[in-house]
Amino acid sequence: MVLVTHEGSLATAQVGRAIDALAGRSLAILTGAGVSTDSGIPDYRGQGAPTRTPMTAQQFLTDAAARRRYWVGSHLGWKAFSSAQPNLGHTAIARLEASGLSTGVVTQNVDGLHVRAGSSRVVELHGTMRRVLCTRCGQVFDRRDIAERVEIDNPWVAVPENVPLGPDGDVLPASTDDFVIPDCTVCGGMLKPDVVFFGEFIPAEKFREAEQLVHRSEALVVAGSSLVVNSGIRLVERARRRRLPVIIVNRGSTRADAKATVKVDAGASEVLDAFASALPAAR
Repeated sequence: MVLVTHEGSLATAQVGRAIDALAGRSLAILTGAGVSTDSGIPDYRGQGAPTRTPMTAQQFLTDAAARRRYWVGSHLGWKAFSSAQPNLGHTAIARLEASGLSTGVVTQNVDGLHVRAGSSRVVELHGTMRRVLCTRCGQVFDRRDIAERVEIDNPWVAVPENVPLGPDGDVLPASTDDFVIPDCTVCGGMLKPDVVFFGEFIPAEKFREAEQLVHRSEALVVAGSSLVVNSGIRLVERARRRRLPVIIVNRGSTRADAKATVKVDAGASEVLDAFASALPAAR
């Protein structure tokens, strides 16, 4: 394994080595927050990321005041979050699938940008902000419809321009006392975004989908993830057990650097674009 920095020619050389390791193989791709930073969505754990105290599942479900704070912040952030556009990295991954080189993408992100970029085989490990679920009856709602209801019920809510945005689309509101929390229009139950909160487990069937995608592949590319979340490490281990090449593309260290076939310390967008340009000709 070679650990490289993102300094010019050295990174170019290591991208070349990664392409050589991937040539002629079908790829599974695992992405984290670093793939979406070029779309204006900050990373949780990247260098310079602000310290955050994210909402836990227990807080959301049991504390009405905490739930109110979450919904105000989430709504204010949603407008900016939902307007983010796929970047070069997202479109490169979609190109790899369209060319028949990728079996699909497993993402730890909840922003939906892989789907909007044109990828059709997407496993969203941590869910998606596009949907809201009723915790009582299971009814599914489009987040856009919930956002419309929020603004009708809370006309005082102003959506400022250039909202400071976290990786989950959340911001810290100034006041939440008068906010009316949306509820289920079917049964009146509690609504929750269709995402895995801190303190929750990834649904077993969702992780099985990710495992199957890796199992159908001949190499694994990890892009924009520090692999702090155990689900990512587990997928890397699945690939290593099958002796598949593991390519890691990330600015800064990850938990699996020592296990990578090639580690490229560089931005995900430009490296993924290089893969999408070079690999079809290398079949």
